[in-house]
Amino acid sequence: MTALAWLIPAALVLGALGLAAFLWALKTGQFEDLEGASYRALEDDPPDDDVGRG
Repeated sequence: MTALAWLIPAALVLGALGLAAFLWALKTGQFEDLEGASYRALEDDPPDDDVGRG
């Protein structure tokens, strides 16, 4: 019975943290361009950076 006294508050705290993280991601625009990331992952062209050249 004492395990429930720890598990229920822990579950509520973790759920609140998950909800806060989701709302933060929603507020900062993390879900704005869902299709763009999938197209960039499939793109065959290398990036246009000059790292490691000359």
